[in-house]
Amino acid sequence: MAFEPPPRLVRALGETAPDAGGWLEKLPETAQRAVALRELTVERVQVPGGRSSLVVLVRRADGTPAVLKLAPERARPESERAALAHWDGLGAVQLRETGADEAGVLLLERLHPDVSVRSLPEAKALLEAAGTLRRLWVEPPADQVFETVAERTGRQAEAMRATGSADAAVTALVDAALAARTELLAAPPEHRLLHGTFRQSKVLAGERAPWLAVGPDPVVGECAFDLARLVRDRVEDLIASPSGAATTRRRVKRLADSLEVDAERLRGWTLFRAVESGVRALRVGRPQDAELLLEFAGWL
Repeated sequence: MAFEPPPRLVRALGETAPDAGGWLEKLPETAQRAVALRELTVERVQVPGGRSSLVVLVRRADGTPAVLKLAPERARPESERAALAHWDGLGAVQLRETGADEAGVLLLERLHPDVSVRSLPEAKALLEAAGTLRRLWVEPPADQVFETVAERTGRQAEAMRATGSADAAVTALVDAALAARTELLAAPPEHRLLHGTFRQSKVLAGERAPWLAVGPDPVVGECAFDLARLVRDRVEDLIASPSGAATTRRRVKRLADSLEVDAERLRGWTLFRAVESGVRALRVGRPQDAELLLEFAGWL
């Protein structure tokens, strides 16, 4: 079987990781080798798939369904492996291999790849997603190897400053987001292992649990940072709604209350993460996405 990367993956890596061309070129060979080494039977490549990895639906030698995931170093697959090992199936997909013989290759429990929480009505989706996220917020391992929220947002803040904009409204949002980050990092309320890139589409239906998280980019820090990305889920619908701004503010309060997170800290991290994503979208040539994200940020 040919393991050609889906167009979505090629496009996304071209925007965010132009140096990943060599990895993409070798990907079919890497996938063939990983399949042969594990004596896997390939069913299909998941399409459209993710933006940072190739996902292949496979069966193990004993017939057990599984998922083979291949990701470039830039996507921090070894950090993902460490987080999944620490969670050990609590709220998240399980590893089917504990070793790390091949960098960037993960063998995972098979969930239902085409059924995410996003398929549910909005209120139910938020409830189920929040419940899943809560289970992931555990103490990090003593020998933790994960990036911290301060480190990750520090890199992002530098990129935001470097991008610049002739638009005064964008500049004002960037200034507000950076100020919010500085204030939030001054006194973080807890130190937990976080998913890092949590949203509704990262929660899939499973067999041993109704919903399980996939695709973490783990980070250690306060819970409000993790929850912030969930606030803007279905941003297109929010922007299209005449009550979008009010709905967003209610969503911040509802999520904060349900997960016992300070609402003002959640608002601050939601602002920072929305502006960072919007500025990044501008930088890589996605003006429509940038417009949506920055309008959303303006409501906060």
